[in-house]
This record gives sequence, structure tokens and C-alpha cells, in this order.
Amino acid sequence: MAAVYKSLSKSAKKVEDAEENNNNTTTNGGFRKNKQRVLILSSRGVTYRHRHLLNDLAAMLPHGRKDVKFDSKSKLYQLNELAELYNCNNVMFFEARKGKDLYMWFSKVPNGPTVKFHAQNLHTMEELHFTGNCLKGSRPLLSFDLAFEQEPHYRVIKEVFLQMFGVPQGARKSKPFIDHVMSFSIADGKIWVRNYEIREVEKAKGEKDSEGNDIVPESDKSSSKKRKGAPNAELKDTDVSLVEIGPRFVLTPIIIQEGAFGGPIIYENKRFISPNQVRSELRKAKATRHNARVEQVKERLGKLETLTAQAKKEKDVLDTRELFA
Repeated sequence: MAAVYKSLSKSAKKVEDAEENNNNTTTNGGFRKNKQRVLILSSRGVTYRHRHLLNDLAAMLPHGRKDVKFDSKSKLYQLNELAELYNCNNVMFFEARKGKDLYMWFSKVPNGPTVKFHAQNLHTMEELHFTGNCLKGSRPLLSFDLAFEQEPHYRVIKEVFLQMFGVPQGARKSKPFIDHVMSFSIADGKIWVRNYEIREVEKAKGEKDSEGNDIVPESDKSSSKKRKGAPNAELKDTDVSLVEIGPRFVLTPIIIQEGAFGGPIIYENKRFISPNQVRSELRKAKATRHNARVEQVKERLGKLETLTAQAKKEKDVLDTRELFA
């Protein structure tokens, strides 16, 4: 009995130690750690620009996992199982239609919500040729417009963006540096996404600040501090600016579903017009112009026929053809 009691007490102690270790690893100062992993994949039929945009976003997200193309466009609920297999709780899906249109799905697995966007004005890093640069795998600052707090559906989209693009601290392949800013702005019912580098440049001697005062160079400040008896004090005067590095794109929200790639629709954008409808309206406008020209030609030919028929009926007596017939 003593041996059985000792073995049971040892097993109970091991379970308690494991629970304590889990609590220590999952909590930090009373707050739970932000554990996020993003599954990034696309459908069949994406163009080269869509593929380059996907690669740019995958390079910016060290906590993401890029997968091969997904065959089906109708059975998107299968992405939930795929995310569980790869231990991901976020899915970024690029859906291409007709080799032209790109729809982006942002979903929180397994309980939702899911946001569907129409992506326009895509510009990748390769075609922009911006001068800025940032460290691969560094953590970004996420800057949101104040309009995200005005509407409830924008608040949902903001939370989805925070969990998608916000690199958690201590994530695998992430660097402990913050050297770029991702900006999300709302204008004309669309979300404009930009990426900027945080550039810090030391001010040169003889420059003036915004108030017009002369800037003391760094060497003079350090020497003056040493003379005053503070050898370890350092003052740095730097100019902080933002330089765009790309990629850039515009997202138009279409619907928000309650579940992960399914469930009831809790928001629908009534102002959104699908690109298929826009193209059909343009074709109809061209067709109406063509039909109007055809009708004008028919009307002109009909007038000519009526004039020639009237000329044949009205014969002139003094006409030479009538006199010398």
C-alpha cells in the first residue's frame, strides 16, 4: 500500500508541475500571450500579380504558413480542417475569378468571423521600386484610421486585421525589432492599405529644428555632458520619417459572416457593385451605341428609297427624255 501511495503521489505531483509550467508559459504578467498563426493560400487561376502580392504578404508575416493552391472555390469550409491540420487559427485565402478579379477572405478559425473583400489597385514590391526597406521578420506597428471606431462592422474588421497582421511577440522566425508601419485608412467606403519604413536619420551640424533653433551636434553635446560630470549621459537628435516600401492595395468589404467560411451574414455592403456587373454595363453601353448607329444607317437608306420613288412618280413633261422618247 505504501508503494501504491508513493506512485500515485508522484503522478499527481507531475500533473501539478505540468499545469504550472503551462500556466507560466501561457501567461505573462497576468495577461495571456497572443498566439496567432496565419495560413496563407490561394485558389487556382491567380495571375502573376496576385501571386507576387501573396508572396509579399507571406514575407511580412513571420507567424504565417504558406500552402499550395486550393482546388475548390465553392467548398471553402474545407479550409477550416486544413487550418487545424497546420495548427493555424487564422486563414488568408486569395480567390481569383475569371483571371482578373481577386477576392480576399480573412477568417478566424474555428468560430469565425469571416470577412470577404474585393481587392483592387494591387501594387507589389517588385513593380514599385521604392527606396525604403525593412528587416525581414520584424514586427510592424499597425496604424488604424479613427473611422474604424465609428461603425460596428469596421470594429470587427479592425480586430480581424489586428490578429492577422499583428505579429505576436516571441513568434517563430520573428525579429525583436519594430522598423515599419502598416497603415489602414478608410476613404470612399474602401480600406487603403499602405506599408512604410520608419527611418531615423541623425541631424547634421548647422541644421535647425521646427522652432528655428540651432541644433547642437552630437559630439558637442557629449563633450559638454562629460565636462559637466555626466559621462554616461547621451542625447540623440534624430529626424524620424516614413518611407513607403510597399506593397499597396485597396480592399472593399463585401460581407461578414458569423462563422468560419459559413454561417449567417451579419453585414452586407449594399453599395458594392461586382466587377462582372460593371463589365456587363460597359458592354451594354457599347451595344447601344452600335445599335444607334445601325438605326441611323437604316433610316438614311429608307429616306433615300422614298426620295427615289417620289422622283420616279413625278414625271416632268418638258424633260428631254420625255420629249425625245
